[in-house]
Amino acid sequence: MIIPQPLQPGDTIAIVSPSSKVNAAFIDGAAQQLRLWGYRVLIGQYAYGSYGNFAGTEEERLADLRGALHNPDVKAILCARGGYGAVHLLDKINLHEIRDNAKWIIGFSDISALHAAWVRAGVASLHAPMCKHLTEECAEQSSTRYLRGILSGMMPAYQVPAHRYNRCGEAHARIVGGNMAVLCGLLRTPYDIFAENTILFIEDIAERTYKVERMLYNLELAGVLPRLAGLVVGQFTEYDEDPGMCATMYEMIAKRVARYDYPVCFGFPVGHVSDNHPIIEGAEATLSVTPEGVSLVF
Repeated sequence: MIIPQPLQPGDTIAIVSPSSKVNAAFIDGAAQQLRLWGYRVLIGQYAYGSYGNFAGTEEERLADLRGALHNPDVKAILCARGGYGAVHLLDKINLHEIRDNAKWIIGFSDISALHAAWVRAGVASLHAPMCKHLTEECAEQSSTRYLRGILSGMMPAYQVPAHRYNRCGEAHARIVGGNMAVLCGLLRTPYDIFAENTILFIEDIAERTYKVERMLYNLELAGVLPRLAGLVVGQFTEYDEDPGMCATMYEMIAKRVARYDYPVCFGFPVGHVSDNHPIIEGAEATLSVTPEGVSLVF
């Protein structure tokens, strides 16, 4: 697994919009923040675009992404937002060109599809905040500081409180994951990142409890859940609990993995929340779950 080189002051970060269309103010605000960090910013030709719900046609979004990937001056690629549309580009990018031009790609939610391509190409990527966060959140907010640190070469070590559904234990393995619906949609495709002896992290938005349970059954029946080294359950947001399920979201997840003996952490700050801790997809990490709390160290 290639870990992209740390950025230096004066390096260029490209902003592209591979999925849904974006509020232009968020792109401008993120560019301003990145410049304050000492980076140059290259905004994709179609980053501000609009084509239905998307930021451009497939060809336009692909042109910006491949242009940033192949530009030797660009050292990292910040995706402006998620939404939907990254899957359109997957089979149009050769995994060899990702590996031959190894650089950070940054984003989350729908960008989980691109993280899957990077991981399958053998290049680590950054599941991390995007333009709206960089525009609206204080520069000293923890996830922003962690993102800036990782770009400059500092590997993070996270400490989070204990949760009632946690299962204690320790795992040292490669960590992968992201938006659950996106990743389950890639199961049994060339972009399937579920693998034996990995730490899996999951999050989602606006998915009801029964739908998440169905995804978990899919992973269980596919042999994914039994082979994990550890599980990090992030934030599931903007949904209504379904009383017909007889369990809350976290209760349901805890029941689905109760038969396994690996460590499980609930409530980790990753997902569609302000404090969205960056996760280095494909990197080696140590997950330690104790009665006192949880640590995730890269």
